[in-house]
Amino acid sequence: MRICSQLDPHEAELLASMVNSMCDLLDERMDSAPRDDLGELTGIRTGHVDAPRDATLGRLLPDFHRPDQDRELSADVVNGELNAALRSVNEPKIIDAKLAAAQVVLETLPDGGGDIALTEAQAGEWLTALNDVRLALGAMLGISEDTPDQLPPDHPHAAHLDVYHWLTVMQDLLVESLMSGR
Repeated sequence: MRICSQLDPHEAELLASMVNSMCDLLDERMDSAPRDDLGELTGIRTGHVDAPRDATLGRLLPDFHRPDQDRELSADVVNGELNAALRSVNEPKIIDAKLAAAQVVLETLPDGGGDIALTEAQAGEWLTALNDVRLALGAMLGISEDTPDQLPPDHPHAAHLDVYHWLTVMQDLLVESLMSGR
């Protein structure tokens, strides 16, 4: 099964730019992770123990557990030890997976726009990367359930919100294509 579409030159350029920007954020996070001697000896990578301070990265790499999810654990344990341990062990793998999905998009994105023909596996990677880019853009714009569908044309975020909606449509169409092929 192949999923086919077409992107205009400006759409391909915009998507490549957003995917590359997200990769830069994730690379920076990965590169700033603390190094430890045991990890160097064993080859077991560890990541940060603290959640990202940046809202965009925080949306891409959220905590694993929130206090409202389990009333039996105290907030101090959840916010401290549990999340720190889970983040340290899993964050490098999560970043690797996000970067791999982004790389598939960049490799299959036609330079200057044009036709796209994705395998089912590539389409799954596209879904991951589109979701990540959309989450990052949504976090930067502060999108919430209260955000209107459209902003006045002179609003500084009007074009960005349009891009957010475009990513949402792309994601929806890709999901529909994948589901209809099964």
